[in-house]
Amino acid sequence: MSKERKENLADGIDPALKARIDKETAGLRFTKNFRSATAEEWYLFFPGFTGEPAGSAAGKAIIHYELYGNREIFIHTTIIYRDPSMEEPAMYPLIYALSDEIINRLVGYADTLLSVHAGPNSYQAEYRSPE
Repeated sequence: MSKERKENLADGIDPALKARIDKETAGLRFTKNFRSATAEEWYLFFPGFTGEPAGSAAGKAIIHYELYGNREIFIHTTIIYRDPSMEEPAMYPLIYALSDEIINRLVGYADTLLSVHAGPNSYQAEYRSPE
């Protein structure tokens, strides 16, 4: 894809949405909670969202590594958003962008099966490395 085409695609995003995505991803912070020998649990904090009870993490990512006996290693990741406002249908593009950023930061380029839970904004995705 040419550089001109990439710039045109970026121009198609609503400027207010792009600003919100940039603000939330720039302010994304997380802390790790040990879960088991094959899984990690990360609490997700965003500048514009909080979980219930008020002030708690706005989300949680659980990363499960299936490393035993598999030639094809997949990482199973579940992201659960806990701020009720993240369940509003208008938030779907933001949820998608935040989830993509979380995968990039916590899992990287590994083959990943993703499950996102945010009310009606829930979805599943698969990230595959190019072969």
